[in-house]
Amino acid sequence: MDFDLTDEQLSYQETVTQFARHYLNEGMVERDANLVFDTTAWKRCAEFGLQGLPVPPEYGGQGADPLTLVLAMEALGYGCTDNGLIFSLNAQMWSCEVPILRFGSDEQKRRYLPGLCDGSLIGVQGMSEPGSGSDAFSLTTSVRKDNGGFVLNGQKTFITNAPVADVFVVFATSDRSKGGFGLSAFLVEADTPGLEIGAPFHKMGLRTSPMSELSFADCKIPATNLLGPFGAGMAIFNHSMEWERGIILASAVGTMRRQLEAAVTYAKARQQFGKPIGKFQGVSHRIADMKVRLEAGRLLLYQLGWAMSMGRPTRLESAMVKLYLSEALVQSSLDTIQIHGGYGYMTETQVERDLRDAIGSRIYSGTSDIQRNLITAHLGL
Repeated sequence: MDFDLTDEQLSYQETVTQFARHYLNEGMVERDANLVFDTTAWKRCAEFGLQGLPVPPEYGGQGADPLTLVLAMEALGYGCTDNGLIFSLNAQMWSCEVPILRFGSDEQKRRYLPGLCDGSLIGVQGMSEPGSGSDAFSLTTSVRKDNGGFVLNGQKTFITNAPVADVFVVFATSDRSKGGFGLSAFLVEADTPGLEIGAPFHKMGLRTSPMSELSFADCKIPATNLLGPFGAGMAIFNHSMEWERGIILASAVGTMRRQLEAAVTYAKARQQFGKPIGKFQGVSHRIADMKVRLEAGRLLLYQLGWAMSMGRPTRLESAMVKLYLSEALVQSSLDTIQIHGGYGYMTETQVERDLRDAIGSRIYSGTSDIQRNLITAHLGL
């Protein structure tokens, strides 16, 4: 077994890290406090090529393999302290770009993918509803055929990027009695009559990633905006979720590395009772646990990236990565604050923000409990 990365992969990781450090962290405390989505940073990411990573060059992207994708997102999490920006990037790539790439017509790919890659368009998925979260396929947003097109009615909530998005991959049902088999997916542009985008939510964390509701009132969609075959919504959603669950927390590995380095540096410098606090087992053992979580998470992530690059099914691996990294990120964030003591609780030190941002990882893209359900289902339980 060869665990070494190529010189090219290592060089690219370092390039992403340096880009993030130099161009994505300015004014972070103020932007977090004021719910500011950094459009300049978004465009810089597009110019660098991040949004285009999973998209082939023929549609304006980089055509990166999945392992390179996870390496890039890990480096982004290490170099960029704006977890909200990273979250918005993930939301577009895995829930909008990937479904269009896999299920879209050539015309749809050419219409949307180049803009999503170059930053002129922002996209996301519209799935969650007030009454359907973990039970995703119980959604009530309806679709009916009408004069060669479709009409949508219903409401979506907790939609990342919605206040700034240009295009949505929206799921609706034509027959609720069929459950997931009654779903279809549609490409809905933000200026479509009948679509109303709500005001941004105020959130505990990921505050630089805007989120709001979507409302559809007799929203007419042309037939050309049906994504994939009619009734293929469940397959489209499951495909995008396999990518999203697997890679959305790749940046967490980078964040945990950054936290570990900060904890070690502080534990060496902070003096109490006449010696560095790192000499106390209560501190040093906490740091040891942070290191173990980091390395275990990285191995799970790289194994997933390798399996995806080999074209293997990864529903089980994606669920394990999502579960482990979400829980590990929360605990490492707590440990970092504890090691920094009172200073870690202060906004100015930019330690507490990682915890606020991390909490959501146990909820979005399938809660930790749902991931456990998926894992045990693979074990025949």
